Amino acid sequence: MIIPVNAQIGLQENEITLEFVRSSGPGGQNVNKVATAVKLYFHIGQSLSLPEAVKNRLHSLAGKRVNNEGFLIIDARRFRTQEANRRDAWERLVKLIRQAAAVPKTRRPTRPSAKAKARRLEEKKKHGVIKQARKKSFPETD
Repeated sequence: MIIPVNAQIGLQENEITLEFVRSSGPGGQNVNKVATAVKLYFHIGQSLSLPEAVKNRLHSLAGKRVNNEGFLIIDARRFRTQEANRRDAWERLVKLIRQAAAVPKTRRPTRPSAKAKARRLEEKKKHGVIKQARKKSFPETD
């Protein structure tokens, strides 16, 4: 099954591993009996669905969530049911990949216009005149 991320990218379900563990969140006595928390493992480097540029951006975006082997680990334990946590983990993965798929605009440095430079110099001169007027003037003694 293919999970759509955007118009160009669709994840293969076999690239993702889910592990169910006991959760520490809401659920009362049920917490100790049922494994409702979900750990989602996605190997960024071995994914065939993602272009190389998206993999690199995803790796840097994920930060500490990527372990030494290159697995992106998403821990979902917000909800009381396993199904809701599974859905939450999928949605968070897709959101992260969508962010990585968006190509950042390259910054082009701008320069101030000649008029802006002239205005700035004029303001500096005015400010200098004001500061000169504040100085105490001592009378010349012969």
